[in-house]
Amino acid sequence: MRYLDEFNDPALARRLLDEIRATATRPWALMEVCGGQTHSIIRHGIDQLLPDEVELIHGPGCPVCVTPLECIDKALEIAARPDVIFCSFGDMLRVPGTDRDLFRVRGEGGDVRVVYSPLDALQLARRHPDKQVVFFAIGFETTAPANAMAVHQARRLGLTNFTLLVSHVRVPPAIEAIMAAPTCRVQGFLAAGHVCSVMGMAEYPELAERHRVPVVVTGFEPLDILEGIRRTVGQLERGEHRVENAYARAVRPDGNPAAIRMIEEVFEVTDRSWRGIGRIPGSGWRLNEAYRAFDAEHRFDVTGIRTEEPAECRAGEVLQGLIKPTDCAAFGTTCTPRTPLGATMVSSEGACAAYHLYRRMSEPARPREEMNPVG
Repeated sequence: MRYLDEFNDPALARRLLDEIRATATRPWALMEVCGGQTHSIIRHGIDQLLPDEVELIHGPGCPVCVTPLECIDKALEIAARPDVIFCSFGDMLRVPGTDRDLFRVRGEGGDVRVVYSPLDALQLARRHPDKQVVFFAIGFETTAPANAMAVHQARRLGLTNFTLLVSHVRVPPAIEAIMAAPTCRVQGFLAAGHVCSVMGMAEYPELAERHRVPVVVTGFEPLDILEGIRRTVGQLERGEHRVENAYARAVRPDGNPAAIRMIEEVFEVTDRSWRGIGRIPGSGWRLNEAYRAFDAEHRFDVTGIRTEEPAECRAGEVLQGLIKPTDCAAFGTTCTPRTPLGATMVSSEGACAAYHLYRRMSEPARPREEMNPVG
């Protein structure tokens, strides 16, 4: 296939669904790790088209959603300062902190700007030497190379008014934490193709072997996801637990070596707290000693902020795959995109946002014959 619309072909989708249905002989629970995959699954109704034997569990694959509340509050504290231009991607502006969000800070006079790249923030620092320009550097392995490059360039240019507020997280330690939890029901993983396009697949074989779970690297279009499910179910039925690459058009086994080198130059691995989940050892990056001068937490002395999650919000259970968004009593009532309790309702990759956007307000059983495959 050469064109994107070919990955939405209804006839091919039916064929893959038929193969999955013919292969699955017992219940299997699979987790998609990426929020982009979650949105594709809910948008196209893939989870409802699958045979009853195959359940999809939504994982902690939304970087905005897992950014800890204390980091959001640090961002709000920095962004409210009069000498700061605070830069972020747009989906962070509605994420609630303890008592406000970045939109409110901007409405109260803070200079909060939406940018499309950390290099945009770097240019702002060059144009405004009288201001401290801070970029909110969140994300999985996919956004880390560009953020590392921005800091690398800032040091090369001798900029002293540019910093990153870093909340980078790493996928393999999260999979490890999920599998180690006593409540885990996951028997196979659809690994995020964009993460593997950067980092490669080297960290997954050990996870697959230790926990005896198949890991299939998967893309984001409907046929990508169905092919990933087909391969994962096939392995489970055969009693295998291998790493497979079902996204070879974008992922090489060694990833992107240049991007990895840039990450390793600027960042170092650290423990990281995940919103609603808790602290996961070795699951994040922070600026290393050579680049510590570009760390906004230290420059603005906000390292002491501590917070508590609102008790009504069950986003942490959604992120761990323990419940579906519709299992939360606040979903669609006290928690909506206009009045969010947690980031999963406002992030463009959040599971709660996907359910609300595509009107999945409950999980009624639907007769299979009433459903149309994607397209």
